[in-house]
Amino acid sequence: MMSRPESNEYNPHFKGYIGLVPEGHLRDILRKQLEESISFFKAISKEKSEYRYAEDKWSIKEVLGHLVDCERIMCYRLLAIARGDQSPLPSFDENAYNENAKFNRLELEQIINEYETVRLATLSLLANLSDETLELEGTVLNHPTTPRAIAYIIAGHELHHLKIINERYL
Repeated sequence: MMSRPESNEYNPHFKGYIGLVPEGHLRDILRKQLEESISFFKAISKEKSEYRYAEDKWSIKEVLGHLVDCERIMCYRLLAIARGDQSPLPSFDENAYNENAKFNRLELEQIINEYETVRLATLSLLANLSDETLELEGTVLNHPTTPRAIAYIIAGHELHHLKIINERYL
């Protein structure tokens, strides 16, 4: 079982995300999120998927696209550290990514399919990592970070955005 990371295993910026992850086996939580999120997003109408609760906020399509992009980036970081890469891993400009992705031109179903593909790849990567590998240390955002912490950040980041969608979009 992958235990919850200690606070010295990640940048304090991510504490809130990790705190949202319920107790349990993280791989099971990520699998359950996959099923629940696919059902959740498939139930959203085309009109709602393009809704923004404020002019400067992302649409639901863009939020889902952001989740996909972030999970890809987090998995790259996780993989790099797990393979012993000691190169400092930088931040990224989420707004530039979202603007250039142009998720609103896609059908919601296309983004859902991409989400599913990325999450399955995440689960595959995690399935093959040893407990020792999950505790290796690299540098993300100028802070010591473990693959285990990144896996928890992925789960918590999704929970954070689903909460916002439920509170502000639906």
